[in-house]
Parts: sequence; C-alpha cells; structure tokens
Amino acid sequence: MTGTATLDPSAAPAAIQAWLDRVRPRIDADLDARLAVPADDPGRLAEAMRYAGLGPGKRLRPALVCAACEAVGGTLDAALPAAAAVELLHAYTLVHDDLPAMDDDDERRGRPTVHVAFGEAIAILAGDGLLTLAFGALAELGPGCAAAVHVLARRGGVAELLRGQAIDLALQARGASASTLAEVEVLHAGKTGALFAASAELGAIAGGADAATRARLGRYGMAIGVAFQHADDRDDGELAHLAGQAAARMRALCDEAAGIARELGPAGRTLEAIAAWIGARA
Repeated sequence: MTGTATLDPSAAPAAIQAWLDRVRPRIDADLDARLAVPADDPGRLAEAMRYAGLGPGKRLRPALVCAACEAVGGTLDAALPAAAAVELLHAYTLVHDDLPAMDDDDERRGRPTVHVAFGEAIAILAGDGLLTLAFGALAELGPGCAAAVHVLARRGGVAELLRGQAIDLALQARGASASTLAEVEVLHAGKTGALFAASAELGAIAGGADAATRARLGRYGMAIGVAFQHADDRDDGELAHLAGQAAARMRALCDEAAGIARELGPAGRTLEAIAAWIGARA
C-alpha cells in the first residue's frame, strides 16, 4: 500500500548518519520488546508479526518521528511509542501489499514475503495484528493520545494512504497510469507522503507541540514524502516524460520543508538537513 521509496543512509551526510545511528538502535529495541513471541503462538501468528515488524529496513519513518519530537523540545523516550506506531503500521501495509490480491510479491528486502513464509491466511492476520498494535502503542502518549490516534487514522486510512492504493488499483485494472504530474502527486501523497506526514505530525504531538506547529510539521512530512517518491520514480526510470517537471517539483517541496524546519530554530536542524538530503537528489 505504501510507496517503494528508498533512500540509502550510507550516502547521507555525516550529520544524518550520526542521527540515524543514534535513534535506530532505540527504535529497534522498542520494537523488539513489543513484538516478543509468546510460548503459546497459534499458527505462528506472533512470529509472523515479528518477522514483518523487525525485518530489514532503514527505519526512516520512525526516525523522523524522533527528529520531529526533538525539534519541538521533546525527548527520544517520549517519541518512541509514536515511532513504534508508525513502523508497525508501515509493516502492516507492506505485508498486505505483498499479498496475491495486491502486488503478489514473493520477496521483499532479500527474503520471502510474509505470505510465502507463513501462508496467506496468517499473513492477513499478521497485518491486522500489526495495525492493531500500532494504535495500542499510541495509548502510551498520555494527554496526546487522542490527537495521535486521530492523525494516524486519518493519514493511514481512506482519506490518504488507502485512497492512494485504491486509485493505483483502479488505474491498474484499466491498464492505465497517472500521466500528469498532478495525477502522480495524488498517488505519491497517498502511498508515500501520508506516512511521512504522519511521522512528523506524531513526533510533534509526542513532543507537546501546539496545533499550529503540528500542522506545519505534517506539511513538512508530506512535502519530503512526495519528493522522496519523485526521486525513486526517476531512479527506477518511470515516467521519464515528467522527469524535468518532477525534479523542479522536488526542489520546491524540499525548499518548503526546509523553511518549515528553520522556523523551529536550532532544534529543527536535523529536519532541515533531512529536507536538504532529499532535495539534493533532484
């Protein structure tokens, strides 16, 4: 359901690499605890959830939650429940996206997909379980819980993420594809931008930001998410006829995101650096 956008941290500026090296071990340790497999595991359901949730990945979305939280004065500890929620929801989308009824993929990130490793029925349940666990993690945010649930439900639901997937499926059924930059960006906003926007907005909530700052950071996340997917389309040789327009649009989106980050002062430097990193791919 989510886009296939990728970004290689090994090619990132030193400051970005240092940030990822600091937050990813904490994110992985938190996910490891949440995805423990009980002794009684019918059908290997919990094992399948763990396989999906702790699979190889760069953890960019949950790391963005942490960066946004710290940018508004919060702590890494405060960000971890929301970071886990984003990664668990992301994992659910990948499990369901790989199913035969969707993309019918047998391999993801160099290993069998969940439905190949555990069977299609358990894969469906594992995706459902990851989604449920994501919302459970948000309950740990205390006063910010209600706002966080609203954000993740909106960004991950029929208004954005699922809508993008439905549009894509409808286009495939007609043997068509998005042909204009505006049409492409509708897909990118749903399939990739929605979770980046959720990540930044949830980080702001975890850090105790006011509503206006939350909204601005949601816009920041959407901008870098759409730019992120534009870069991947180009790298994959897709929509070559739109390459020039997409490059200009990437620069504009990342400039917008960097401006939002600068409004936060020195605390927003990591967010600004992320926008610059993505923008450099244009």
